[in-house]
This record gives sequence, structure tokens and C-alpha cells, in this order.
Amino acid sequence: MGLAVAGANVNDFKLARKTIENIAVKRPRPSRHRPQNLCLDKGYDYNEVRELAREFRFTAHIRSRGEEAKLIRRSARFRARRWVVERTHSWMNRYRRILIRWEKKPENYTGMLHLVLGCITYQASGLFSG
Repeated sequence: MGLAVAGANVNDFKLARKTIENIAVKRPRPSRHRPQNLCLDKGYDYNEVRELAREFRFTAHIRSRGEEAKLIRRSARFRARRWVVERTHSWMNRYRRILIRWEKKPENYTGMLHLVLGCITYQASGLFSG
């Protein structure tokens, strides 16, 4: 997981490089038999992001603008696959310090994000249930 912090007025695709470069865990080398996937929503539907995915040897799965609306019209049972990200954002919103950004320095906010994500990971691991 990579993390990049910026103001609310910055487009997501402009932070793509910084986010990929901030992935903490060393990635295994992608191969034809074991590709590394990069799944992004329509906010990243730009040639710059596709080139970035090629540079980092990811197989890009980027939802095109309008593609999801067509699938929804075609099938009433279709559901978007963003629920994992949306669920995680919902869990993060339980922490008021993340929901409302009080910190002026991005380093402090990044530290709080890491702490919250660590707490969420620990809770999701099931080690709290007793």
C-alpha cells in the first residue's frame, strides 16, 4: 500500500507516481506468469497514468469514464467493485483526527494515517476478539 497526502484540490492522477513510489513493501519482480496488477477507477483514466503503470511494470486495469454507467444500465445486478476502498475509507472516518484534518504539516497527518491504518489492520486481523 502506498500513501500520498495532498490538498483536496489536487487531482488523484497527479499523485499516482508519488503513491507508487511510497509503497513500503518491496515488490517481487513481475513476470508474464505472475503479473502485478494496478486497479484504478475512472479518476485515473489518463495516458500519463498508463505510461506510469508501464514504467513500473504493472498491468493496468483502469476503469474508463462512462464504462460503469453502461454496465449498470445493462444489468440490474451489476455492482461496482470499489467497495473494498470505500469500506476502508468508512473505517478511517471513525477516527475524528483523520476525518477532519487538524494538522498543518503533511508529515504529522501522514503519521496519523499510518497509525489509523495500523489500528484498522490489527482489528481486521481478529486479534481483538476474545
